[in-house]
Amino acid sequence: MNKPAILALEDGSVFHGTAIGADGQTSGEVVFNTAMTGYQEILTDPSYSRQIVTLTYPHIGNTGINPEDIESSSIAAAGLVIRDLPLVASNFRSTQSLSDYLASQNVVGIADIDTRRLTRILRDKGAQNGAILAGSEAEGDDAVARALEAARAFPGLKGMDLAKVVSCSEAYEWNEGEWQLGEGYVDAAAGERPFHVVAYDYGVKFNILRMLASRGCKLTVVPAQTPAAEVLAMKPDGVFLSNGPGDPEPCDYAIEAIREILTTQVPVFGICLGHQLLALASGATTVKMNHGHHGANHPVQDLDSGHVMITSQNHGFAADETSLPDTLRATHRSLFDGTLQGIERTDCPAFSFQGHPEASPGPRDVAPLFDRFIDMMQSRR
Repeated sequence: MNKPAILALEDGSVFHGTAIGADGQTSGEVVFNTAMTGYQEILTDPSYSRQIVTLTYPHIGNTGINPEDIESSSIAAAGLVIRDLPLVASNFRSTQSLSDYLASQNVVGIADIDTRRLTRILRDKGAQNGAILAGSEAEGDDAVARALEAARAFPGLKGMDLAKVVSCSEAYEWNEGEWQLGEGYVDAAAGERPFHVVAYDYGVKFNILRMLASRGCKLTVVPAQTPAAEVLAMKPDGVFLSNGPGDPEPCDYAIEAIREILTTQVPVFGICLGHQLLALASGATTVKMNHGHHGANHPVQDLDSGHVMITSQNHGFAADETSLPDTLRATHRSLFDGTLQGIERTDCPAFSFQGHPEASPGPRDVAPLFDRFIDMMQSRR
């Protein structure tokens, strides 16, 4: 039997639909993602912590779920909003339906609502705090009132430090390479690994680590709050700053560590939250965006070559280009809204990119940035 579900936004908007996944209640910042595929990778991206994801593509769940296409050990998103859940999931790798996957991880979702109307609200008014009530929680005359109360009680992501919440609790080695058809994930430990990279886990996606491992990096992943002295004692050839959720400004532990590492001339490469943290550590500022960038079709221009790349994006904060000090220069810019997408230090080997060059899901136009990081480590040697 179909179970009821309610989505409420802080502005008073209410949507009635069908529950998918677990029964219960969730709250968070409601954002929209324009990717047509990759719902499994999106759900497991730690950058979506405390966010309810609306997928604008109407049919979600067609290919089911498989145990390989995950970007972290569990679903990170606070909830899922879709237009239509197909009755049949079909793919040779599928082992589970999307609804069962959500339920198995106690994640709440809602289907059968007008996601076009919802997306217009989020586009025009900005990302909204919201709540989903599903199953028995959505029943009763006071259900809408309870949903609105839960939506308005969410404090918002501004000022929220989530990197240390989603990070690993202790350091570990990563040996898995990229996926290949018929073989699965390659064992990168079997090949030559000339570079030792220490990766800060602010909410790292697995495919970032896979792409580094496939390029000859021996990876040591460390918790977000690891002091710079501990990282430098490992004598890394390079330091990687990962993606992650929340507001970068409260992450003073990360900013301090990055600032210290930059003085050593060890090559540094940052992605997403790591990009914002590199900017803050270099003296720039960050801002909360209206509705952020979430999708796999965002055009970004390389300011040096003029080339335009189609990129995957997932961020609600951005480094403010007007605040860049003399030691930073802009390297990439969004062609959607002109926001800063890439920076590099002019006084030390450090650079970063706002989007997700590892894709998963999305185009791989920006993957050469990983090669640039390898070249920097080789040059330093």
